[in-house]
Amino acid sequence: MNFKTAKAVISYLYALPRIHRKSDLSYIKRVLAVMGHPERQVKTVHVTGTNGKGSTSYYISELLQKAGQKTGLFVSPYIKEFNERIQLNGHNISDEELIQAANKVTAAVEQIQKTDPEFNLVIFEYETAMAFYFFKKMRCDYAVIEVGIGGTHDKTNVIVPEVSVITTISLDHEKIIGPGLSDIAKEKSGIIKSERPVVLGKIPQAVRPIVLDRAKAMNSPVFELTEAFKASVTDHFSVAEVGGIRYCFKQRPLVETYDMAIAVQVLNLLGLALAPAVVEKTINSTKIPGRYQILQKRPMIILDGAHNQQAISNLLSYVHQQQKVRGGQVRVLIGMMKDKDIKQVFDLFKPSDQITLTQIDYPRAAGQEDFPPAYPFMANPEAAFRHLQAISQDEDILLVTGSFYLVSQILQMEES
Repeated sequence: MNFKTAKAVISYLYALPRIHRKSDLSYIKRVLAVMGHPERQVKTVHVTGTNGKGSTSYYISELLQKAGQKTGLFVSPYIKEFNERIQLNGHNISDEELIQAANKVTAAVEQIQKTDPEFNLVIFEYETAMAFYFFKKMRCDYAVIEVGIGGTHDKTNVIVPEVSVITTISLDHEKIIGPGLSDIAKEKSGIIKSERPVVLGKIPQAVRPIVLDRAKAMNSPVFELTEAFKASVTDHFSVAEVGGIRYCFKQRPLVETYDMAIAVQVLNLLGLALAPAVVEKTINSTKIPGRYQILQKRPMIILDGAHNQQAISNLLSYVHQQQKVRGGQVRVLIGMMKDKDIKQVFDLFKPSDQITLTQIDYPRAAGQEDFPPAYPFMANPEAAFRHLQAISQDEDILLVTGSFYLVSQILQMEES
């Protein structure tokens, strides 16, 4: 099989299964071996975490570029187009390079199938192998690799990174990497590698020993938020203190300030010094699609793909803080997947929050029957957004959240 168009590549990928019957790394390891182990030929930073791993990956990537490093970035999900998943120096992979990468992986799979006809990859393995091939081909100095789900069994966990990062640990994907918080902590700790430093964000005290024990067993130096470095928010700024230097950024939510501080700590560990003013300017100018993304200020429209209890709690804390300053209503357009903790999420809203429900165009999307009955439902997300936009006053906040798929749909509508 030889792909001719990017559309054909993407269609093929989405027709692949999502999981194997056994959850291990043997499949992707076989393919990477046939491809000459591209994952071993680029220095990497490996980032996991229940929340914040995407933002942190973007911040690290931007800082590496500013330090003169040719930088690859592998992230998920995409917001506007599939090519966002694989980036080079802040630019999406081109259709031509995407096709070439897919053909390289396909050739490796077909070679294995000559002696093992049942062999194939699941979608995330294909994407991961494509990314590693592309980063090696482009001779990246570094590639920032965001974990898909978990850590130990994630298909990206075939690398020995220069630095590992665990941003947060909370409940999400319990059926895959749970069920409990301790199970999730153990799974995420699996990216800690022998004698390679690990940077930790806000880790719950209950599972902190699990992470620290893994680091100790791996003889990995630990750099932990509040211990090795700090992050805080003042009335006007987000502040990070790393390596004895105080950095002041534009004010962002506290949890995103943690991500900024982690990124600076990673840069320091890699020995890539930048002047504080350059770090501040780089972080401030980093645009992360679908994460605390402000479309406009009057009314304030915020798009955020938060889709679990902890992420939405953090998001609402920021939104309600902004509401105190602005004095208007908070209007929320929310769509979710039916396998999320919907009841617990809705317990987080204030009685004064004006909530409108919608249904995402996706097979696992929650329908009206899956949501609490107390709120109005509009089946068409775009029509719902336009309605809420029309009735919002300048001082109001309009929040779109619950899923990256919903955020993607609204962003694409706005751009068209």
